[in-house]
Amino acid sequence: MEKNYMKLEFSSKSSNESFARVVVAAFASQLDPTLEELSDIKTAVSEAVTNAIIHGYEYGEGVVLVEATIENNSIEIIIQDNGKGIDDIDKAMEPFYTSKPDLERSGMGFTVMETFMDELVVESNIEKGTKVRMVKKFKSLPYEE
Repeated sequence: MEKNYMKLEFSSKSSNESFARVVVAAFASQLDPTLEELSDIKTAVSEAVTNAIIHGYEYGEGVVLVEATIENNSIEIIIQDNGKGIDDIDKAMEPFYTSKPDLERSGMGFTVMETFMDELVVESNIEKGTKVRMVKKFKSLPYEE
């Protein structure tokens, strides 16, 4: 399968989280994923977009950018904000760590992303934003060169 990509930009409103999840899932569907693979993608995208909205733009509104690229038997998903950034990525990625205990957040966002995706890379710069890159390889497709 030749390379294909999509780009989506939207306001950092909670109501847009499900929109982003559905758009990425619809794009990924051309890889003929299993229901489980599609569910994994939706869950990981939900977590990443929710993090961008709640943590990246905690004091105001901004833009969330979602990009997805399909190549061979995998999809790469990038979710990026231009918000406040993450002070300590290693700490933020620890299970149950949350910077918002008052919001009853479980602190499992990055753990969920790691569990459901084959690769997870988080880059962040204070006052410039955070970029989450996730890759999912589809077992249902034979690998093509």
